[in-house]
Amino acid sequence: MSEIRVLLVDDHPVVRGGLRAALIADPQITVIGEASTGEDGVRLARDLQPDLVLMDLQLGPGIDGTEATTQILRLPDPPKVLVLTTYDRDADILPAITAGATGYLLKDAEPDTLRRAVHDSAAGKTVLAPTVADRLLNRARQPTSATLTPRETEIVRMVAVGLSNQAIAQRLHITEATVKSHLVPVFTKLNVDNRTAAIVEARRRGIIT
Repeated sequence: MSEIRVLLVDDHPVVRGGLRAALIADPQITVIGEASTGEDGVRLARDLQPDLVLMDLQLGPGIDGTEATTQILRLPDPPKVLVLTTYDRDADILPAITAGATGYLLKDAEPDTLRRAVHDSAAGKTVLAPTVADRLLNRARQPTSATLTPRETEIVRMVAVGLSNQAIAQRLHITEATVKSHLVPVFTKLNVDNRTAAIVEARRRGIIT
């Protein structure tokens, strides 16, 4: 196989150093650049034209890894993007996959696993950490009705920070009765019967963080 040119995007220099060392142990992989922000990642992806971008999701100030992935994949002849992060929640996985990432690995992956993933991703194969694959499979098995609407998710987030129905109604410019009418299907979809249980279950599913 020909050389795979990789761009690293991670806001921790020590992590980038470790990744570089792990990757260049494979003579077919060359690290051609590093970026610490999403904006720099997009710029270097455009300028250096790597074959693959190894992308962290949490990048500090500026755009995050998901938005950087979206922008990179809009470039002419874009590289593949392989997410490498510490987060395995639905709230992180789904946006990254939807943005077009070829794969999603966790940072506890062994170096050999990472190098194989780089080869597979560069070849266009989907690469998923086992726990991530399990989450996606379990989600696919859930009935569509179990998915909260954007408004329901918004209300659950407000409940989670301690807002009352009245306060939520005022903030959303709706009636308190409408808030209650949104919470009824939320409880049903999450299979709970009270606000506290709804928060716990929404966090467990990664709907809220």
